[in-house]
Amino acid sequence: MSKRVLIGMSGGIDSTVAAILLSKQGYELVGATFRTFDSIKDSCLAKEKGCCSVESIMEAKRMASTLGFEHHILDFRDTFREHVIANFVDEYSHGRTPNPCVLCNSHIKWGKLMQAAKEYGCDMIATGHYAQIAQYRGHTYLKNAVDTQKDQTYFLWMLTEDNLRHTLFPLGGLTKSEVRQIALQHGFEALSKKAESQEICFVPNNDYRTFLAEQGVSIYQGEYIDNQGNILGKHQGFCHYTIGQRKGLGIALGAPKFVTKIDAQNNRVTLGERDDLYATEATIANVHLRDKDWLNESPSVQARIRYKSPAVDAILPCPIPLLSNHNHPYTIQFSSPVWGVTPGQSLVIYKDNLVVGGGIIQ
Repeated sequence: MSKRVLIGMSGGIDSTVAAILLSKQGYELVGATFRTFDSIKDSCLAKEKGCCSVESIMEAKRMASTLGFEHHILDFRDTFREHVIANFVDEYSHGRTPNPCVLCNSHIKWGKLMQAAKEYGCDMIATGHYAQIAQYRGHTYLKNAVDTQKDQTYFLWMLTEDNLRHTLFPLGGLTKSEVRQIALQHGFEALSKKAESQEICFVPNNDYRTFLAEQGVSIYQGEYIDNQGNILGKHQGFCHYTIGQRKGLGIALGAPKFVTKIDAQNNRVTLGERDDLYATEATIANVHLRDKDWLNESPSVQARIRYKSPAVDAILPCPIPLLSNHNHPYTIQFSSPVWGVTPGQSLVIYKDNLVVGGGIIQ
């Protein structure tokens, strides 16, 4: 296999250090940075930011030049709008809370980027994600990164085995502090101290409510209700809320209340107690499971319902269905109650630190 690798570069520390490490390992690198959205077109809310802004794209080009390899800027805006932004808008319009990074990884970073790799004569792609790849029972798996605080396997669960067989994750065995030290040692002092953005790249100022309105989503006042259907007051439109939300409700009820249900069809938001948000199971669709024989033999797994939530013990109902229709609902039982299961978010299934499957919470 050729050692020519297409590396996705954001202009940040992680992809830069990944490039440094691969160069040291003798790989011939080709850099690629993609343009996924246009802030002037997609939003009137002032400046760009994040991994796909003009500033970060030019920074990535400078990094590639400094490290001595070619670099290309790829325009994926149409695909990004079709698969990522459109899904984001549609999910919020139906009262769900999407995770756009999951779709971006599967459709853009391991969809369009894999195509570009072939065009540039590369057999592999590489990124600065914190994840590892492992082989087990004849299958290729994502494996948790060494740095559990930075592990990004949650966002990568949709990647196929073919994706993984053509991917390198140079940072999977390192901690973030080690990555910063490598950047410092190679003269990238400013980069080693640069703060990381946790915002959605295409939503300026993290104001997704205004973004949705700009995309044509109609947002109207509706009713807050309690668990018995009693009207408590007015809300500002169900798109403004997410399951588990406590702050910013704009209503005083004498005690803290949480969003426990969103009824998009009737524009109603249910408020309840914190304990109302505990669940003993979750139903998912768009289900992908890696090795059904292994899971049938041993259905005890761990499930993560959001990026920063710890994985919890869970049981897969057996026998595992064939799931030829990925949209067929599939219910996972938690060993103990889990708080804040949110429709639209990913539920990622782990076993022995390997990602064995996942789905979208219904």
